[in-house]
Amino acid sequence: MFETIKNCFKVKEIRKKIWITLLLLLIFRIGCYIPVPGIDSETFSSAISEYSFLELMSSITGSSLSNATLFALGISPYINASIIIQLLTVGIPALERLSRQGEEGRKKIAQITRYVTIVLAIAQAIGIIVNIGVNQDAINLVMFGGGTSGIMSDTAATWIAGVFLVVVYTAGAMLVMFIGERITEYGIGNGISLIIFVGIISTAGITIVQKFGDLFGGDLNALWVLIGFVVLTLLEFTAIVAVDLSERRIPVQYAKQVKGRKMYGGQSSVIPIRIAGGGVMPLIFAFAIISFPSMLAGLFWPGSGFEEGVTNWFSGSSPYWYGQLIYMVVLCLLIFAFAFFYSSMQFNPEDVSKTIQQNGGFIQGIRPGKPTADYLKRISNRITLFGAIYLSLVAFVPSILGMIMTGLNITDTDLLSVFSTTGILIVVSVALELEKQLESQLMMKNYKGFLK
Repeated sequence: MFETIKNCFKVKEIRKKIWITLLLLLIFRIGCYIPVPGIDSETFSSAISEYSFLELMSSITGSSLSNATLFALGISPYINASIIIQLLTVGIPALERLSRQGEEGRKKIAQITRYVTIVLAIAQAIGIIVNIGVNQDAINLVMFGGGTSGIMSDTAATWIAGVFLVVVYTAGAMLVMFIGERITEYGIGNGISLIIFVGIISTAGITIVQKFGDLFGGDLNALWVLIGFVVLTLLEFTAIVAVDLSERRIPVQYAKQVKGRKMYGGQSSVIPIRIAGGGVMPLIFAFAIISFPSMLAGLFWPGSGFEEGVTNWFSGSSPYWYGQLIYMVVLCLLIFAFAFFYSSMQFNPEDVSKTIQQNGGFIQGIRPGKPTADYLKRISNRITLFGAIYLSLVAFVPSILGMIMTGLNITDTDLLSVFSTTGILIVVSVALELEKQLESQLMMKNYKGFLK
């Protein structure tokens, strides 16, 4: 990895892309510290801590949400919009036709995703501000003309403050989306993934620095927490990298063909099928769907019987064992469903079988055509099943560790919450993908030099 980065900085074109990527990520981090006028960040942060899904969003945004800054919504509206469009592409024929129209179709789908992002950002901003900001007195109404020293009533000032903050946070979400797209276009790697990567790393970094501060202040418990975090992180990194790079290689033999005076074919190749081909996407899909009832209850009906029922019967933080069991079973089923769904989108056995047959290839011991497609489908389903089990274990490790720490009377779980196994999976996957992007850039540069 370090050798690849060193070689990339020796090439002017790649070095320029790296500096552009770092500059755009720096702009994103600066936006995470720009305060929004009229918000009491301490009151807003204490209100955010009462909702587990908002804490997860805050960790992805680099604590921007809990600090109520310009980029409080982060990239989550764009991620949710992308998930919705991907799901609708399978069910709506018009979107499916667009997805098959090449670059022009992808541009139209990207434009539709941006419109959906605006709608989701507005809805998300309204829900957070109305039910957390106003109810918790986190908004300074005097700045908007309200209060005893203001020029209008508190009701009018509340409406003005709400509209202002919705516009600001929606604009911030669209600016984050713009930065991500510019990184993808002019920089290295996928911009959206890198923004999530930086958000998680920065949140964990802030928490680690706080733990070191507690340690130097004489708190010996912080030392054991840091040691346990380092050991657990190394073990998780090793396991995730081993599974992420694993793949099943199916050998394909191509028959010799004589065309004119030349002989073609007669070579062997492989079809690589990765265990974690969908990466972290099935987890993101599953968590987005399963957190929807809690989000609705917490944002639009706080303190109601509906919120209490969702917390007790369908929540990972339920005080009852049956609520946690139902949550874990449903989450497991969603992970399995989305793992197979994403696998079917990435790997089509029928198309691969046709391509092999058209090029005069065959899998040894398997007849061309439908038998080859059935064989590839069977292999893909088995590998996807193992990948789904792996992702389910990744999703449940934080819950299991939380139960163990509760049983040991360990209440300091800050590092576990901000840098969970899911967060580590995202970080490792993005880092590995970034390394592949850098290696491909180097390889393209070498090819160009050879052709010149």
